Amino acid sequence: MIINSLAKMSQIQLLFLPIIVLFLQLITPHGGSTNPKIQYPCQPPHHDSYPFCNTSLSTKSRAQSLVSLLTSDEKFQQLSNNASAVPRLGIPPYEWWSESLHGIAVNGPGVSFDGTIKSATGFPQVILTAASFNRSLWSAVASAIAVEAKAMFNVGQAGLTYWAPNINIFRDPRWGRGQETPGEDPMVTSAFAVAYVRAFQGQYDVAAERREEFRLGQRRKALMEEEEEEEEDGGKLKLSACCKHFTAYDLEKWGQFTRYNFNAVVTDQDMADTYQPPFKSCIQQGKASCLMCSYNAVNGIPVCADSGLLQKVRTEWNFQGYITSDCDAVATIYEDQKYSKTPEDAVAMALKAGTDINCGTYMSRHMKSVISKGKVLEKDLDRALLNLFSVQLRLGLFDGKPARNRFRGLGPQDVCSSEHKRLALEAALQGIVLLKNEHKILPLDKHGIYSLAVIGPLANSTELGGGYTGIPCNPKSILGGLKEYVNNVYHAKGCIDVSCNSTDSFSEALSVAKQADYVVVVAGLDLSQEEEDHDRYSLLLPGYQIKLVDAVASVSKRPLILVLTGGGPLDISFAVGDPRIGSILWIGYPGETGGAALSEIIFGHYNPGGRLPMTWYPESFTRVPMTDMHMRADATRNYPGRTYRFYNGDRVYPFGYGLSYTSFTYKLLSAPSELSLQGFVRARSQKNLLYQTRSGLDYVYVDELPYCDLLRFEVKISVTNEGDVGGSEVVLLFVKGLKHFEGSPERQLIGFDRVSLSSHTTAETSFLVDPCEHLSFADEHGNRILPIGDHIITSQDLEHVISVEL
Repeated sequence: MIINSLAKMSQIQLLFLPIIVLFLQLITPHGGSTNPKIQYPCQPPHHDSYPFCNTSLSTKSRAQSLVSLLTSDEKFQQLSNNASAVPRLGIPPYEWWSESLHGIAVNGPGVSFDGTIKSATGFPQVILTAASFNRSLWSAVASAIAVEAKAMFNVGQAGLTYWAPNINIFRDPRWGRGQETPGEDPMVTSAFAVAYVRAFQGQYDVAAERREEFRLGQRRKALMEEEEEEEEDGGKLKLSACCKHFTAYDLEKWGQFTRYNFNAVVTDQDMADTYQPPFKSCIQQGKASCLMCSYNAVNGIPVCADSGLLQKVRTEWNFQGYITSDCDAVATIYEDQKYSKTPEDAVAMALKAGTDINCGTYMSRHMKSVISKGKVLEKDLDRALLNLFSVQLRLGLFDGKPARNRFRGLGPQDVCSSEHKRLALEAALQGIVLLKNEHKILPLDKHGIYSLAVIGPLANSTELGGGYTGIPCNPKSILGGLKEYVNNVYHAKGCIDVSCNSTDSFSEALSVAKQADYVVVVAGLDLSQEEEDHDRYSLLLPGYQIKLVDAVASVSKRPLILVLTGGGPLDISFAVGDPRIGSILWIGYPGETGGAALSEIIFGHYNPGGRLPMTWYPESFTRVPMTDMHMRADATRNYPGRTYRFYNGDRVYPFGYGLSYTSFTYKLLSAPSELSLQGFVRARSQKNLLYQTRSGLDYVYVDELPYCDLLRFEVKISVTNEGDVGGSEVVLLFVKGLKHFEGSPERQLIGFDRVSLSSHTTAETSFLVDPCEHLSFADEHGNRILPIGDHIITSQDLEHVISVEL
């Protein structure tokens, strides 16, 4: 078998691929020129002499100058996503709302495909890209999307501010938007957020920074402080990314509850170690320039009106950017949450809490009345405008001549480029998960197959992108991909659509299945089953899909290949143990290259290595109320908990599961056996640092260990490919306590890496472990505690005990 040449590239090479492409595009003379029809502020001869046009001044000074020149009415009209022009100052209108979740999307008025650029590269939906567990790939995809965004901006078809990524935790398997997220684990979600935001905004060295963390050691804190001083105003931006939806948002419509009226009751413990970590990382490490507050309330207060939550991100997390509401989320404070008595009160609450701009017109329409009634002060309004204009200034919108923009050469030739389409294919290849492969039915030998039947309502569909998708460049269906490998391919839908509410079309499916040497059945979900504003009620395959698979399996000459689409977990227990179903592949929403990627895997041109970024639960889990936000299991009320960290029930497939066409073995090369906290605590009696649980177990508070970063250590593991086929292995490093503390996770991920290996070769990988971050968890008050005693580090079948002593 041949491993795709792109798969052989090192993670470092993959990370820098879009950067190299961008460099070549910038120095190539045929690059597209900036559209003369685009309006820019600070244009001569009448509007270039204002202080806010002076690039030698600080961002803060320029923003303050701009705000000081605005009239009250002009200020009000800046509070909508569609900010109005200020003609007398030469400031054109600006649309803040564009979307770029996994490619430039049609959602949001900031993007238009009605122009020179008719399409954009359709990368896999986030949940599938996350299944690659490859930071370098995540960065490369975000960087490529950014290139296309800048190219579209240069021809007047997109803005510079994008509301992505979605970094909510995939807490409940029924959530319709779980597909948009990196999965259920806070550590993976945090890592994805940092990789995406830094690359999208123009900071490319995510992987390099990670490798340097351990080497820097004691110098790291000082270097970070120096960097903060150099970037006091946040620094220049290529584009602006937005971390959404802050916070504890993961319900669309379930029973009488909707995202607009839902009050998420969340404990301090769960908030600290599940819901908030991705947002904290996105802001502190990713340096995101935008945060979106969500529709829902948290513990009785609508998030966009919660000053405690919104101010924390600025005062404690050092957020330097703007806060936008989700669309009409300011209106829902009054209309759906009933938290305010009047629309004016809702607007005042949101503004004073820290919401700077409203997606929609609610704030701009009511602000004049709010000001006149004295519900907010002019300084509250000015503070919001300073945040907004500061981001626009960092984006270079007020720097005068477009010729100064180093990305001005990007144009139509940089969208849907061959490099980006190859990267989209690589992302799909790395994410697809092999769930079952009995008797090694896969890969198939195309030379030994005369005919193939491809069955399923999505088999011939090119709409495989999932939510927040644009117009893809050259989408290929699963059927189209497989036809390139086998001459005689028979196709039948089996079901009219994914809902599969009738068996009327079964006969045609059975007929083609009987004729073929091998059968591929494409089942699963599409956006009719799960999407924004639409949660699921069942984890089973929709309608009669199970009966279709069973009927086809009963007439197939050989065990069939089951391909599953969709972003949410499925209970396919019926297929796991059925010998008539030889192989199962989960392809998520693979984007425009999904058909090609699946074919390469089925016919052995690529060895699958993706791992599930979420637990697959049995249908019985649907008895758990979707509205219950608790993560920890509670036996007193028969509550099983959520995600692999706390769930104690049966699983169809566990988090991190995935097979390969080859086999890998692990060997622990180095890790400490003991870790002493002595000398790394505050200068007072160490005896006073020890605390005990009710059951007598010892622990210390992390915030009383200010020098804990000096205790960081490496865990080194070697991985050997024992088979005759090259492939990549996702190495997952977990930790669990030898003694179970009340509220502690069953286990938690503390590191991951993707290692590519030729057959019969060995490679090493290492993980930097921070005891205060990785060996701790949140107590019931939200304070992180570090248990004293034995901690077990695990990876595949490796186990190593590290004793933490004071």
